[in-house]
Amino acid sequence: MSWEPTVTSAAIRLGVSADVPRLAEVSRAAFTLFGRAGLELPADDPEAEFAGGGRTLVAELPGGDGEPLVVGFAWLVELDGDAHLAEISVHPDHGRQGVGSALLEAACADAAERGLGAMTLTTFRDLPFNGPWYTRMGFAELPREQWGVELAAQWRAEESLLVAPRVVMRRGLR
Repeated sequence: MSWEPTVTSAAIRLGVSADVPRLAEVSRAAFTLFGRAGLELPADDPEAEFAGGGRTLVAELPGGDGEPLVVGFAWLVELDGDAHLAEISVHPDHGRQGVGSALLEAACADAAERGLGAMTLTTFRDLPFNGPWYTRMGFAELPREQWGVELAAQWRAEESLLVAPRVVMRRGLR
């Protein structure tokens, strides 16, 4: 499975277990953007998160040595019968080049191809590279009464980490 985005020269492919060390590096580097925005978040453990399952799409750009360089990823799980974007990260050295948009569109296309009707996510409501960006990408806030059991549990888990103010968003895929 492969997608060729139009905004960037990144190639998108399914992740494999050998990608995990580089995905962890990308995740940690991208995590620093939250600190620059004034948010103090609890440390995460990308290796443990990836070990928990799901589906990962990887964005690669040509590296200086001619080998592909992983510069971003989208990690998807299923909650309540829909795709859920657990994390999307782009290394800051490659940000604002369309890699995140390409990954998000590829993730939505992948989920639709697998017969899933929607993509959900949780994100910061007001942080420019979070809530407003997802709104531009076709997501809308999902009212609490429309949350499924698993999505509500995800919200509670994030709430317990004091990761707020957050919002649940959804984008239909059909």
